[in-house]
Amino acid sequence: MARGTFFRAAILAAFWVVAGGPAMAHGDVTPQAVDTTSLPQLGDTWRTENPYRKNDKAIAIGSSAYNQNCARCHGLEAISGGIAPDLRKLDNDCVNVKDEKKRNACVQEMDDYYVTSVRRGKVRNGAVYMPPFEGMVSQEAMWAMKAYLETRREKPLP
Repeated sequence: MARGTFFRAAILAAFWVVAGGPAMAHGDVTPQAVDTTSLPQLGDTWRTENPYRKNDKAIAIGSSAYNQNCARCHGLEAISGGIAPDLRKLDNDCVNVKDEKKRNACVQEMDDYYVTSVRRGKVRNGAVYMPPFEGMVSQEAMWAMKAYLETRREKPLP
C-alpha cells in the first residue's frame, strides 16, 4: 500500500473511532418490552412517588427490565462503567437527613426526578444523553425498575 493511501486510511480510521465510536458505545437503545401484568396497574395519571417500594414482585420485574433497558449505559447491577451515572447513588443525598419527615420528602423528590428523567430523557445542547422512554416503557415498568434500584443503593436508607 502506498504511503499516502496508508496515511489516509489511518486518518479515516481515527476519525471513525473519535466520531463514530462513542455513538456506537450506547448500542441499541430500542426499549425492550416489560411484562408488568402481575403488578397493580397504575392508570394514566403519573405517580410522583414509587408505589412499588419494597414490593418483591416489582423488584424482580424491575431487575429484569433494568438489565434489558438500562444496564448497557448505567452498568450491570446499576454499577456504572462511566458512560452514564451510577444509579446506586441516586438517593444518596437523602441518607444523611436525620428528620424522618424531611428524609421521606427527599426520597419522594428523588422519585419524581427519576421518573421525569426516564420519561423525558436527558438532552443537553441538542445532544441526546438518554432517550425518552415515555410511550415505550410503561409507568409500571419504570417504577418497578426504581424499586429494583432501591435495593442496589450505595448507602441504604435507615
